[in-house]
Amino acid sequence: MNIDGIQNGYVIDHIQAGKAMAIYRYLRLDKLDCSVAIIKNAKSRRMGRKDIIKIDDLIPIDLDILGYIDPDVTVNIIRDDKLVEKKHLALPTRVVNVIRCKNPRCITQIEQEIEHVFVLADPEKGIYRCFYCETAHKGDDMPEF
Repeated sequence: MNIDGIQNGYVIDHIQAGKAMAIYRYLRLDKLDCSVAIIKNAKSRRMGRKDIIKIDDLIPIDLDILGYIDPDVTVNIIRDDKLVEKKHLALPTRVVNVIRCKNPRCITQIEQEIEHVFVLADPEKGIYRCFYCETAHKGDDMPEF
């Protein structure tokens, strides 16, 4: 398999195997006009298997979404064929419009204009709570937004 290097863009590395498509959907990478490569189940000494995404353009990327989906992701920023920055992510303390509250009585279910805000309640278990009704949401069960 041959995947070209990128001149300006991102390499999203150390994605937990199987989560690349969730990142692809959440970042809406299908809407881009540039090349996007998804490598699934690549061999990794540290992880066993991992996914990698290469984006051949310096687009705005929401690091909170990436950190929410997989907090162990590494984002490599490439400019002029050189690695200029490497970002190690973690669970964000707050996410907005990434997940939806599952409580049918929450204000976000009634008022459509209200943003869906979740605050990190338990970093060890990856549990977020709705800002409005405090319903718990675990990061593993990601609904389609």
